[in-house]
Amino acid sequence: MTSEATRSRPLRRDAIRNHQLVLEAARDVLAEFGTDASMELIASRAGVGIGTVYRRFPNKEALVDEIAGQMLALLTEEARRALALADGTGLESFLRVAGQSLSDHRGYADKLVGRTKTACVEKLRDLVAELLVQAQQAGRAAPGVELGDVMAVFWSLRGIVETSGSVAPDAWRRHLDILLAGLRAAGTTPSPHPAVTRDQLRRITSDQADGAQGPGQAQTQDEGPASCA
Repeated sequence: MTSEATRSRPLRRDAIRNHQLVLEAARDVLAEFGTDASMELIASRAGVGIGTVYRRFPNKEALVDEIAGQMLALLTEEARRALALADGTGLESFLRVAGQSLSDHRGYADKLVGRTKTACVEKLRDLVAELLVQAQQAGRAAPGVELGDVMAVFWSLRGIVETSGSVAPDAWRRHLDILLAGLRAAGTTPSPHPAVTRDQLRRITSDQADGAQGPGQAQTQDEGPASCA
């Protein structure tokens, strides 16, 4: 039986519990040691045998892929919730949730970016674009701000989280406050330089996917139906 078939079978209650234990342990271990952490260490932290881990995840890449998918699904759901805020604060709310998510996945968040389906990434970007329009209509974002600018905020948060590490784990919060103040600046042109375009965003995602897969590995981001949140 293929690993894909094994992963798609309905799980017993104890198997579901072990599955969650492995994922929780993996998030903690990867945040602490990065993606070089061994599957044996993850199994030990989860309190299960190594065979239990490999029954659900044939290799570490499959485990990281599932964590990446969960992270994107959570962000997509949070973006939808943010759109329900009628006062135009949805974009700010979403960026704070995104910053916390990056912090929660510190140590390996950069590895997650290229491990999600392109269609799901595009769905999230569509929601972020709606949040930006909503913020602009409410006067909480300058008219000249574009989607590429918001995505650059996300990239910078990732860099702050990874650079500050456990020494200053909340440094991203002040950084985001400063960036949000800049996005809100009314009556000014954000920059004479062009924002990153949607096409460039797609190409960046594609390049990151190539790096995440590594040489000689098949691309899986666009295979099969995209099950986005």
